[in-house]
Amino acid sequence: MIDVTARYFAAFRDKAGRSSETVKTSASTAGALFAEIAAVHGFADTEATCKVAINDEFASWDSPLANGDTVLFFPPVAGG
Repeated sequence: MIDVTARYFAAFRDKAGRSSETVKTSASTAGALFAEIAAVHGFADTEATCKVAINDEFASWDSPLANGDTVLFFPPVAGG
């Protein structure tokens, strides 16, 4: 198990009811962490439509996680 900080933006922040939280997880990748968090907070969006960053740098969903990482989750953005 590792401890990571999950930070949420826009609709994810609204759905989670907070902008960040510390998560104790056995997830080894950003995608696995997203799946865990999505189940807890009821996020309906999928990885295909969202972005992730680890320690302030955009990353892929299969990027590995390490203890102490900060993982940022960005939902899809609509605009015109």
